Amino acid sequence: MDGFDRLPDSLILQIFDSVSDIKTLIRCRAVSKRFNSLVPHTDSLILTVDRVISSDSDSDSESDDVSHLLVAFLKSILKSLQDLVSAKPDPTQTRSQNSPAQILRSFHRVRSLSIELPSGDLRLEKGTVLKWRAEFGKTLKTCVILGFRSVVASGDNPVAGEEADFAGGLKVRVVWTISALIAASARHYLLKEVVREQRGLESLVLRDREGEGTVVMRKEGLRECRREDACGEAEEVEEEEGWDRGRSKVPSVRMRMRHVARVELKGGVWVEGATLVVVRPSLGDDVEDGDLAMEAFGNDGMYGEVVVELLKAKSYLLEMNSF
Repeated sequence: MDGFDRLPDSLILQIFDSVSDIKTLIRCRAVSKRFNSLVPHTDSLILTVDRVISSDSDSDSESDDVSHLLVAFLKSILKSLQDLVSAKPDPTQTRSQNSPAQILRSFHRVRSLSIELPSGDLRLEKGTVLKWRAEFGKTLKTCVILGFRSVVASGDNPVAGEEADFAGGLKVRVVWTISALIAASARHYLLKEVVREQRGLESLVLRDREGEGTVVMRKEGLRECRREDACGEAEEVEEEEGWDRGRSKVPSVRMRMRHVARVELKGGVWVEGATLVVVRPSLGDDVEDGDLAMEAFGNDGMYGEVVVELLKAKSYLLEMNSF
């Protein structure tokens, strides 16, 4: 009898919850019959998608199921983002066995799930920074978008005049907003099957390693998506209303936009063309812009500083139809 044999199941499950990483937990199942029976009851999981799974992944793909599933998941994500306007694929083909839902089927009581993608979705002009955080239920609840043209280090002279305010053009800011909403809705679409099958989920987060964008689904949003088989009904509505292929439909929204040509931060650093956009459905609840923006970026170092300054600026209200 070794040390682990003396530990109660409840304590081992706490250890597994701390490990969280799905690839590691699946390997743990091979350690012993006891571990094999306990791992499926882990309730806190992290699924990390990585381009580089292993050096011999090509030759051992058939024997390494986890690596094969993760690679296929990454390919499905890239394809969905590239084919937003392409013809809708056969439903029998979209529900691939190599989906995140398939990976998670060996876990029976997941309550908290975090999925990390290897990179962001947006391709912007060099130096431009765009970050977003979106919350979903059955559809979009809120989205906070923060962008700026460039960062000028202490000691450099910030560019003056119209050139510094390049990102101030309404067209550029609207493009940033639409790009972020499309990326968020594509990620939400990828989560629907997971939400449907993992009935015990209370928290679901999908982010990328670069920190570009985050999709959040809380307990109430997950319940909303399941209520009266809401996810299944959404698929039927997709046929009727012509949802864009590979992403959820963005509802009609109101956007509260703030822009400052230059923001000086601590240490003499300048951020040029700073823009903050808070997006809500047209029929959604009114939540203070400051609360949403600070929740999204308030604890994120320099970005939190930029948000604080932008919240002092005058805001403009725009509306956008569903797309």
